[in-house]
Formats: sequence, structure tokens, C-alpha cells
Amino acid sequence: MNSVWQQFTLSTLHLYRWRTASYLYRLVGLLQSWRRGSWLLQWAEPMGALLVALIFAVAPFVSTSLIGILLIASSGFWALLTLSDETAYPQVTPIHLLVLLYWGIATAATALSPVKESAATGLVKLTLYLLLFALMARVLRSPRLRSWIIGIFLHISLIVSIYGLRQWFFGAEALATWTDPSSDSAGVTRVYSYLGNPNLLAAYLLPAVTLSLAAVFAWQRWLPKALAVTMFVVNSACLVLTFSRGGWIGFVVCLFIALVLLVYWYSIQLPLSWRPLAMPVLLGSCAGVVILAVVFVEPVRNRVASIFAGREDSSNNFRMNVWAAVIDMIRDRPIIGIGPGNNAFNKIYPLYQHPKYTALSAYSIFLELAVETGFIGLSCFLWLLVVTFNQGIKQLSRLRNLGNPQGFWLIAAIAAMAGILTHGLVDTVWYRPQVSTLWWLMVAIIASYYITPKADTLTAVQDS
Repeated sequence: MNSVWQQFTLSTLHLYRWRTASYLYRLVGLLQSWRRGSWLLQWAEPMGALLVALIFAVAPFVSTSLIGILLIASSGFWALLTLSDETAYPQVTPIHLLVLLYWGIATAATALSPVKESAATGLVKLTLYLLLFALMARVLRSPRLRSWIIGIFLHISLIVSIYGLRQWFFGAEALATWTDPSSDSAGVTRVYSYLGNPNLLAAYLLPAVTLSLAAVFAWQRWLPKALAVTMFVVNSACLVLTFSRGGWIGFVVCLFIALVLLVYWYSIQLPLSWRPLAMPVLLGSCAGVVILAVVFVEPVRNRVASIFAGREDSSNNFRMNVWAAVIDMIRDRPIIGIGPGNNAFNKIYPLYQHPKYTALSAYSIFLELAVETGFIGLSCFLWLLVVTFNQGIKQLSRLRNLGNPQGFWLIAAIAAMAGILTHGLVDTVWYRPQVSTLWWLMVAIIASYYITPKADTLTAVQDS
């Protein structure tokens, strides 16, 4: 059984076998001689880190068009680095292979789409995100650059959260009908900061919460630790004040996963008699905090109650009608879908929509994936998740045994992914650039810790 699991998660995959048979791999190193004479590309990794950091520095404040331009620039820079790379030590992981497989499935879905032109636009956007992942997975291999990029994102998220708290204290005009007018929460201010939507802000802050929590342990001096605590408190408070139900559920999940992994990290330092009690105490404490919040905090109680109100809540009713139409779309094209992107969705959805329930997306990540790339694409994505989480836990165990504080960033990435996915069960803000770039940052953080098996290393040395 263990052998089957290792094969399924690609833990035993020797990438040198793929490299020797790959036509694509032969492109690596075509410009190697030119790079050796280039003074500028001697600083390739810091330049890549600067480009990545720029994306996260401006993402909450600028239009999606400018983010797209930066994604194009990062894709071009990754291509330049790859073509001029050293062939002896290619930085490819099992995660990369499944990302490439998903891209291939999305390409096939585009070719077979009933709205090919619209799907092609979605494929271009997907390609830009995946190439950003490839660049980040390469750059983040450096612990210094990894900490630098994470630090920049945390400082930007602090600015975003502070402005969100300002909206709470001084008021903010709702830019849309975000709450059922007949509910008890109708008059509550929902903060949205610079992102213009409370649900989008909540999804944006999920990685900020877990990374700031990890920074409390990863940053070594007291002043940075105090800053990290401040970031965690401010980000968490702002996320709660979005009153995003999906964001709240994601918040609870990501905090719970982070705490479980922190207990796992420190469990080897506990006395033997305490270790069996650590997880039950954590589970009981978390359940107690959630129950107390629901019972004694009225706004929380009202929002949680609305989750179980069914169609009596207008937001629930809207989503249920959209989901019903989306399921009909999946039923008609279950294998390969309609092609990637919201443009393709907007062309096909009106043919299935219930009267008065227009929508720009499926309001669920997994339904959206099934619509776009069919059950083949959805299965590939689930496989990617399994492999990514498996690699994350595997490398976390290795770093724990070494006592390497870089492992705390792994904890944050795993927890943030779990939180974003949970939020994504009832929303599709995952597809917005401000959140999608963060999602692939989390995946890239995990991929950056990958250790090449000995057989691959020996083969690479022999090839060089």
C-alpha cells in the first residue's frame, strides 16, 4: 500500500528518465554560452525575485491590466532563464509535471471548446499564471529571496488591512448588495479595503494571516517578531470584518491546519507523556473557541445562522440557482469541458441559467474546474493537490528533524492553500489576479523545498 501511495504521489519518480526522453528538455541551455558572457544575468535570481516582488507589491492597488503586463514580463524572464540555464541541475519537481499536465488538458479543452476564441483568452491567462509559478518556484529556492518576497507581501497586506480597519471605524459605502437586505446583518459594514469586494479581500488575506503567523516563529529577532504579531492581529481582524462567510470558514480552516502543523513541529520537544495529549487538547480548544464565538458574539451568530438558512437567504439562493445551472453545463460536456476562462463561461452559461440569475462564474472552484476542463481536468487538479500537500508534509518532516526555521513558511503555505480551497467551495475569487497569484505563490513555496533524489543528482553530475 505504501508503494502504491508513493507512486501515486510521484515520490519515487526519477526525473532524469523524463529529461533524457523529453524533446522539450533539449531546449534548456540553448543560450547558455550567451548567458556566461552576460553581466546582467549574473544577477538572474535577484532580478527574478524583484519582478515577483513587484507583482505582489502593486497587485491590490492597480488594475488587472497592469498585473497582466507584469505577468507577461515575468513569463518572458522565465523563458530567458530557462533557455540560458545550466543543463546539469534542472529545477523540475513532480509538482511541475502535474502543472504541465493540467496545462495540456486545458489546451485540449480549448481546442475542443464550442467557443474557441473565448477559451483561448482564458488559456492565455492560465498560461501566464503557470509561468509565474515556474519563475517563483525557481527564485524561492534561495532562503534569503524567499524571506524577502514573503516580507514584502506581508508589509503590503498590512497596508491593505489597516485601510480595511479604517473603513470599519469610519464607515465605507457598499459598492454592491453584499448582504441579504432582510437579514439581521443588513446594516453591518463589510470592509473591502483597496480590493473593492469583501469576499476578494478575505481570500487575499488568508495567506497573509498564515504567513504572518509563521513569521512569528521564523523571524529570529524580537523586533521582527513583534512586527509579525502585529501583522497577524491586524490581518486577522480585517479578515473577520469582511463578514465573508466563505472567508470565515477558510480562516478557521487555515488557522486550524497551521496550529496542527505547529503542534507537529514542536511535538518532538514535548515530554513523551504529553505528546499523545497535544492533538486532543488542540482540537478541544479550537472547538471551544468557535462555539463560544458563535454563542456569544451576535454578528458571528447571525452570519453563521445565515449559512444554514438555505434558500431563505438571498445569497444562498442565488448560489444554489447558479450551481444548478452549472451542473447542467457539466452534464452536457463532462469529459473535457467548455474551455478555460470566464469569457468561455459567459458565452455558455446564459444557455443554461435560471431566469434572473446571471453569473460571471460557477461560484465554486471545483465546479468551475469541472465546467472548464471536465472531469479529466478536475481529476488532474485533485492529483496536483495531493502531490503538493504530500511534498509539503514530506519536506516539513525533513526540516523539523533538522530544526530549520524555514519550515515555518511551509506550514504557512500548506495552511493557506487549505484555507483558500475551503473558501473556494462557495466562491470563485480564486480566479482574480490578486488571489490567483497568491495561490501559485503558496504552491511555489512548497515546490521550492523539493530535494532531488540521489539518483537524479548522480545522473546530472555524470551528464555535466
